[in-house]
This record gives sequence, structure tokens and C-alpha cells, in this order.
Amino acid sequence: MGTFKALLSEMGEDKKAVSTVVELDESRLPAGDVTVDVEYTTLNYKDGMILKNGGGLVKSWPHVGGIDLAGVVSASDNPGFAAGDRVVLNGYRVGELHWGGYASKARVKGEWLVKLPDGISTRHAAAIGTAGYTAMLCVLALERHGVAPEQGEVLVTGAAGGVGSVAVAILSKLGYAVAASTGRTEESDYLKHLGAASIISRAELSDAPDRPLLPERFAGIVDTVAGTILARALSMLKYGGAAAVCGLAGGVTMPASILPFLLRGICVYGIDSVMLPMAPRLEAWKRLATDLPLAKLDEMIVEATLGDLPELGQKILKGGVRGRVVVDLAA
Repeated sequence: MGTFKALLSEMGEDKKAVSTVVELDESRLPAGDVTVDVEYTTLNYKDGMILKNGGGLVKSWPHVGGIDLAGVVSASDNPGFAAGDRVVLNGYRVGELHWGGYASKARVKGEWLVKLPDGISTRHAAAIGTAGYTAMLCVLALERHGVAPEQGEVLVTGAAGGVGSVAVAILSKLGYAVAASTGRTEESDYLKHLGAASIISRAELSDAPDRPLLPERFAGIVDTVAGTILARALSMLKYGGAAAVCGLAGGVTMPASILPFLLRGICVYGIDSVMLPMAPRLEAWKRLATDLPLAKLDEMIVEATLGDLPELGQKILKGGVRGRVVVDLAA
């Protein structure tokens, strides 16, 4: 057996994770029926939580995080995969309960893997990651509800982050007028370049609604924040509108009223990307191959190394990372 490079995290006495780039023997890879040569990985908000202190998600240490990985199958005992297949993995508690993508090799269950569509490289797949895949799930939820471009603006909260950036790019390509909300107004030019039609300062949405129904504005919402911002946005949804909700950076509770649901017939869709069945995963990746402008994705990318991830993990928890981080495992 050979060795592989990994960012190994161990729990310190101060209950904070300490992560170091090391070489590990392949015998330490976890159980699984497919081995992947990981070419690229990325950083999500959940990864930042795990790199900080496990985020209540890691049950045993030492640990290799990374909830996303993209690479090429090197060995398989699963009939659905063969050496040479290009694959991506998002979720299924990989990087949490199971060692993940912060290593040049991963051993996983084949049932967790998606074969990459033609046209998406492993680098692009990592750049998309859980954040971009979740953004696509949000767009699909709005489409299924019947939210169409001619019905008006779609609000994207936390728009300069990973989910938000990809959502803005996809929605714009599909013809929607995107209102991008961000607490980093210095990112306005970046968001307009991705396709945002207007920029809304986070401060405009940061106060709880002073009455149950505010003037109707948005046909749909892609929300990555929750909390007070979501409560205010819901009070501004047009009659019959919908929100796709996928984040909780603003908290797990919100000061909202039931009246927008009863008097305007709005709907909220909760978006789970972790344990989603395979059929909608494949649909999302198929749509990403056609509806995400890869040139825009390239402009979101921040290049990094494994050794950069602990510091970047702290930054992403504070909302300080724009777009998508890509780590080249060969670097």
C-alpha cells in the first residue's frame, strides 16, 4: 500500500480542532466499495464548522473533513462504477461521520457517488460543490412551484456566498430578474457581473417586519440566511409565491407571522442536500451542466491549498469568503 496526503484534524484540549497536512498510509482509509483519487475539493459553511470544533457533527477523532470531493475512480467493487469514471460526491454525512474530501484519496460507498455529466470537469464539480448543487435544488423547487421569470423579481439572500453566487448566476441565465441581498455592499459589482439586476443591502432586510404583510415585491426567494431576514422577505412575497430555504447563518428561529401563508397563499420549501435520494441529485447535476454558466463559475473561484483551509474555515463562518473555494489536491 502507498500513502496519501490529507488534512488531518484532531480535537485539542481546548475543544477546538487542530488540522495539519500529513501523509497517511492507505490502510487508514475507511470502509467502502469504491476508491477515488480525489483531484479537487472545496469549502462550505459546514466545513468551516467542522474545521473549527467538529460542529457537533464529528463523532470520532482524528478526522478528515470535506463534505465534497471530485475525482476519478481508481478501484471499485461496486458494479455501478469502474476505474476511470469521473465522479462527484456531496453529502451523505461524508466529511462528518465518514472521512471526506480533504485528502488525495477517499474510500466511499458507490451509492453515494454521481457520475459527472459531460461538460463538467472535476475542477468545476468541486467549485460547484454542495453550495452550487444546493443552489440548483433551490431553483428546481421554485420552478416546480411555478415561479416564472415574467412573475417578477427573485430575491437571493447571502448572495455573495457560495450558494448565493451560484443561484444568482443560474437564475439570471434562466431569465429571472434577480435581487441580490448582501451585507457586503462592496461586492455589488461582482454580483451584477454574475447577473443580479439589483442589489439590496442586508440592512434593508435586517429588521423584523413591523406588520404581518409588507408590500408585495418578490415572486420567489432563495434564502441562505434564515432568521429575521427570511421573516421580512416572506412578508414581501407576492400572492402565491414561494421560498426555497437552505441555510441558517442568521439563526434557527425567526419572528414571522402565519398571515402571509394564509392571506397570500405563499409556500416555503426546505432544501436538504445531504440525504437527498439519487434521482433528484442526478436531475440537479444534469441541470447544472446546462444552466450554470461555467465562465461565471470560473470567476467565483478562489484557489487554495489544503493548508489554507483552517484559516479559510474561520473566514467562511464570519461571511468573509466570496464565491467558491477550490483546492487542487495535486498542488
